[in-house]
Amino acid sequence: MGNLASGKRRFCICFAWTSNLLILTCSLLFWRPALATAAAAAADPAVQSASGLPVSASRGQTEPAPAQRGEGGDLSANRGPTGAAQDLVPVAAAALLAMFLQAGFALVATGLCRAKNAAHMVTMSLLSYALAGLGFWVGGFRILCGHEGLFFGPPGNNARLTALFLLQAVFAATVAAIPVGAMAERWRLKNFLLYGVWAGLLPYAVVGRWVWGGGWLASLGRNFGLGHGQVDFAGSSVLHLCGGMIALAGIAVIGPRLGKYGPPGRARPIQGHNLVYVILGTFILAFGWFGLNSGMSLASEDGRIAVIAVNTFLASAAATVAGCLVMYWILGKPDPSLLCNSLLAGLVAIAAPCAFISTAAAVVIGAVAGVLAVWAVFFFENTVRLDDPVGALSVHAVNGAWGVLSLGLFANGSFGAGWNGVHRLLKAGVAQTITSDGTAETAGRLHDLLAAGWTDQGVTGAVGTWFGAPANDGSQLAAQCVGLLACVLFVGCFAWIWFRLSNLLVPVRVAREDELAGLDRAEVGVECYPDYHLTDKSSPRIF
Repeated sequence: MGNLASGKRRFCICFAWTSNLLILTCSLLFWRPALATAAAAAADPAVQSASGLPVSASRGQTEPAPAQRGEGGDLSANRGPTGAAQDLVPVAAAALLAMFLQAGFALVATGLCRAKNAAHMVTMSLLSYALAGLGFWVGGFRILCGHEGLFFGPPGNNARLTALFLLQAVFAATVAAIPVGAMAERWRLKNFLLYGVWAGLLPYAVVGRWVWGGGWLASLGRNFGLGHGQVDFAGSSVLHLCGGMIALAGIAVIGPRLGKYGPPGRARPIQGHNLVYVILGTFILAFGWFGLNSGMSLASEDGRIAVIAVNTFLASAAATVAGCLVMYWILGKPDPSLLCNSLLAGLVAIAAPCAFISTAAAVVIGAVAGVLAVWAVFFFENTVRLDDPVGALSVHAVNGAWGVLSLGLFANGSFGAGWNGVHRLLKAGVAQTITSDGTAETAGRLHDLLAAGWTDQGVTGAVGTWFGAPANDGSQLAAQCVGLLACVLFVGCFAWIWFRLSNLLVPVRVAREDELAGLDRAEVGVECYPDYHLTDKSSPRIF
């Protein structure tokens, strides 16, 4: 009987790793045709945004200047030994700001867990940054950007490609960090080591390729007439919804903390040990978010960085106030941790539409996000009975989805003309659409129509006229819905399979006695607060 169990275990382990290698191989082969699309972009400026990553400043322009933005409008285009300083400085600054997000995640997650698990939590936060970055280097960058070769190895003189890797690697680490807090206080560190590499290697890269790399979601406009295809400027779906769905799958597999639910099944509060960490971490995240959002517009000459930064600020402020008011209505007092979640929810929601909306729309999006963040915490905890210590599901999953949909509703057409190769032309109330195919004939036709007085409208939502758009585009909302469902289904199922299979190799959950005593000594060998006697009075009674 023991030999049978051992053989079954070995088979499942082999199957798990074979499945992941198969997915990686298919990814490398499936998206190779996108390189041909990028080559077509170099020949026809009108199609540049069809295959450009979000880090291309030219993707929202009809006729970008090749001398300023590089051939094809792609950041990875080789422009000499150093590249253009005006492009690379914003990339480096954005990467450094986004990297600082890891400190914010570590403080928020550690503050919301109990003192007996603090060293374990902050260790996982540190390792998520390192492991995901290496996983992205191994193959994630190749999948996301179509770079030739399995490993990251740009030519030594290609500064633009190197800068692109740094920025996207930090984004991959952000995705990997989201489930750390959601699965806190019961995740085995050895299993987490496997997860960190997987998270940086596959899920973010695959979804990013679909949306930002000229994949099938970006092509919904050209192939099916759905707006400009799925649009996500700074990652409401590619980063936050992706990380939120990984967290959802992980919580479903690992189960709730001991004592979280009493015998009747009612949720019981388990308070974190340091609200100062939580609020300080939230401020750090808000600061780093300007790099996450504003950094996606990497050339300052397009003028969108200021718009993006203002919209990001307004959404976070509106979300915080809305969350505060809702808590006064529901609880009678504003919970500080939920206030922080409300602010972060506004930042998540504004990531996708930040470049395409007015300031009024940013306030609306943020206010809705703040309300959703508070409601979702109680929904997941009491109705669905998913134990999420930091509220990652309400912040990243729910409001990542809201951010994707809000773009399809409120985008006002002021930015994004020619996005993903779709040109929606307007003149005297008449509309026509031209999709770039890389031919000189299409480019010439577009040029003639623009010269004749037609206006190339940017990305526009279903109710864009409420915020100044010349006409509405309901098909853009349809494209956003398709992208939302694709991300939820793919990442959710993929992550659930991963956690199930990795559990066969190394158990996902720690031993019961270790969870009760605290994971600091059991998992990392040191206590975070050795000079203090920890009473652990916030832990509920275990039945």
